[in-house]
Amino acid sequence: MGEEKVNVPTAESHSAFTHHLLQDVQALEYMLKHQWFETDTIRIGAEQEMCLVDRKTLKPSPKNINVLKRLKQYPWATTEIARFNLETNFTPRTFGGDALRRMEEENMEQLKIVKAAAKASSAHIVLTGILPTLRKFDLALENLTPKPRYLALIEAIKAQQKNERGFELNLQGIDELHIHHDSPLLEACNTSYQVHLQVTPDTFVPLYNIAQAIAAPTLAMAANSPLVFGKRLWHESRIALFQQSLDVRTSKEHMRQSEPRVSFGTRWLDQSIMEIYKEDIARFRVLLGTEIDEDSLELVGQKKIPKLRALQVHNGTVYRWNRPCYGISENGMPHLRIENRVLPAGPTVLDQTANAAFWLGLMMGMAHEYKDIREHLSFADVKDNFSKAAKFGIDTQFTWFNNRKVSCRDLILHELLPLAYKGLQARGIDQPDIERYLSVIQERAEVHQNGARWLLKSFTSLTERVNRDEAVTILTSQMVKCQLEQDPVHKWPIPKVEDLKHYRPVGLRVEEFMETDLFTVREADLLELVADLMDWRKLRYLPVEDEHGHLCGLITTRKLLRYYIQKGRINNDMNDYRTVGDLMIRNPTTVSPQTTIKEAMHLMRGGKLGCLPVVKDNELVGIITEMDFLRVAGRLIERLK
Repeated sequence: MGEEKVNVPTAESHSAFTHHLLQDVQALEYMLKHQWFETDTIRIGAEQEMCLVDRKTLKPSPKNINVLKRLKQYPWATTEIARFNLETNFTPRTFGGDALRRMEEENMEQLKIVKAAAKASSAHIVLTGILPTLRKFDLALENLTPKPRYLALIEAIKAQQKNERGFELNLQGIDELHIHHDSPLLEACNTSYQVHLQVTPDTFVPLYNIAQAIAAPTLAMAANSPLVFGKRLWHESRIALFQQSLDVRTSKEHMRQSEPRVSFGTRWLDQSIMEIYKEDIARFRVLLGTEIDEDSLELVGQKKIPKLRALQVHNGTVYRWNRPCYGISENGMPHLRIENRVLPAGPTVLDQTANAAFWLGLMMGMAHEYKDIREHLSFADVKDNFSKAAKFGIDTQFTWFNNRKVSCRDLILHELLPLAYKGLQARGIDQPDIERYLSVIQERAEVHQNGARWLLKSFTSLTERVNRDEAVTILTSQMVKCQLEQDPVHKWPIPKVEDLKHYRPVGLRVEEFMETDLFTVREADLLELVADLMDWRKLRYLPVEDEHGHLCGLITTRKLLRYYIQKGRINNDMNDYRTVGDLMIRNPTTVSPQTTIKEAMHLMRGGKLGCLPVVKDNELVGIITEMDFLRVAGRLIERLK
């Protein structure tokens, strides 16, 4: 849960905040040097992010404030940056005995309460890394949660953005996605399950290095975010999407290197947690400030524990996938934590708890087995593994100890699971719980299906029969259903078109519905080429565009048929036609991506049009035809049977 009272600092307040930030660094160093930190208790905890969707359409439902009003007696429920997201926080528990089972039970109980509150607002909750039904226009600033800290963060990031095109997202998987957006709210696509492990100052460095080393295989097994705006991209697209959505860097000459604010890191740790804090202050300018009424150095001089609020605020604007955390326990003693931000939300509470158990067990197992992980892996290989895991998930080929190449499945089954078992046993976790959670990871590896694989297989199967919008709606409906049943994702069946009884394309926009894989021609192209293209591709309409992608006209089969029927006849004006420019319809009726399909239908019916090119900023971006509407109508009629 972030600091609420933050602001975009003025020149004066920036200096004051920076002064407090540097004081906090000195205070923390003093506390570490003089061993003020809690060392006799190791705790674990987690944060659960989730999506709200409309109960009828299964599209994002921007009602988090309404839902939270019904949860005001529960301090563990809070907002996230987008109005269609929520977050819950778990009770920190001593790492041992039944801690994992109690964490799962607490999550289930909290979600039960949230579901009831969401239902009263006609919404479902969905646990997923990226919601399949999310659309680009859902990320408009009107869906920013109306809290000062979120607005301040957005304003601060936008102030540093120097790219005229705004924030860009470029990802390639089975499909490709190349878009730009006017705000960093793209980060709201991501929902995570963040796990916290308390560590001691002496063990922070070796354990943090282990966290870096195992981030890739943990991510690969847990991957659950392959779909973005109906495109099949990376198995865990959250990783690239989060980095790119907050990336304010510009290209430089001489190949100058600079790190994004969302980062895996640049090197192993060597001596202390302070290396991370100092590097982040050195690399990244202060984005947010807050009024600070404590002098951390003065408090330390009085043997009192400071909150280090300036350091906390700055740390909250640098997004390492393994983040260092400072906190104060209920007993008043300061402590250190490693926050694992790698894991996506979902697909089920059991899957998430299994992911957490696997990571926590590996942390402990690796620490017992290897004194210094740096002796076995290079940081370059660890960082490369992480990137590959995000792209390929459970299909990844890793570079592991002794420069050995090993598949994700073999690494998990033969090396990492035994270490995780030992690690959980060393912490005294109840044996039935160890078997319950790690068996989920084992079976997931054996059947080669995690959330990402299920989503990709399901989406590909569905789009052979229905359009993208209906496919992602069916997927989301199936996710809601399976999450309630609590079967882990490796047991989920591939959904069928018939599984969604009531598909409601109400309010659907053209950009969700249009065809974007376009075949086009130029004005100077021969009409013979047009005829062949339309025959080969079974097209009834061909947009005409210039070299800049601007729409110039439209060729229809009716126009082309009339041309060939009348060709050669006496007094036929079209006898001299040779090129597309001679025959095309100039200035055809168009719509924008934001037009609703209802509006588009009225326009086509009123104008007796068979298609509508879709244009944005004079650029051709898609096309819709009467066949698109016929397919949707056909599916709706079938469901009436």
